[in-house]
Amino acid sequence: MVAVRLWGSLEAFADGKSEVEIAASNMRELLDGLATAYPELKQQLSRGVSVAIDGRIYNDTWATPINEKSEVVLLSRLVGG
Repeated sequence: MVAVRLWGSLEAFADGKSEVEIAASNMRELLDGLATAYPELKQQLSRGVSVAIDGRIYNDTWATPINEKSEVVLLSRLVGG
């Protein structure tokens, strides 16, 4: 299980939890697991989110590996220019 910190307004879509645990070995499994466990979060996930894994931010790299000791933070999609 991977501990996932939900940042900002995202926790409102996960029953108010700021941290949840999901079984996942990569980013795709993580996002699919979150959508299954917290259906209200699914719309936010489909809009796009950023995932910080061990301090590095990822957007669409689905095969990025995650292990149980990884620090994982889910946040609204970061955009900029």
